[in-house]
Amino acid sequence: MEDKRKNKRLELSGEIILKELGGTGDGEAAEIEIHDCSRDGIGFTTDKALLIGSNYEANLTLWNKDKIHVFIQIARADKEGDIFRYGGIFIGMPDADRMRIQVYETVEDELSHQK
Repeated sequence: MEDKRKNKRLELSGEIILKELGGTGDGEAAEIEIHDCSRDGIGFTTDKALLIGSNYEANLTLWNKDKIHVFIQIARADKEGDIFRYGGIFIGMPDADRMRIQVYETVEDELSHQK
C-alpha cells in the first residue's frame, strides 16, 4: 500500500501533562509511547483516558535528548484492552520547533539509508 502521508513519521519518547489546558491545578505527568510524529501532529499510546477535542501539554524527547514542549489537541482515540491509542494535532507550535522535528526527520532518513 502506498503511503500518502504529507510528512515522514518518527518514533520518539515523551510525557503528557494530564490537565486540560485552562484547567485548575498542576496536573499529573504520564508517560506516553509515541508511535509516529510529524511536523503537524502525533500518534501515541498511554494507559490514561483523554478527551477528544481537548488540549493538553506534552514534552517530546528527541534522539539527542533535546526536549520540545508542545500543545496537542486530541483528534481521535481508540481503546485496545487497557491501552488508549490517540492521534493529535499540534496547536500553536513555533516554527523553530517544527524545524527541529524536520531536522530529526532528515537525520533519521539519512541513517536509514546508510543501513
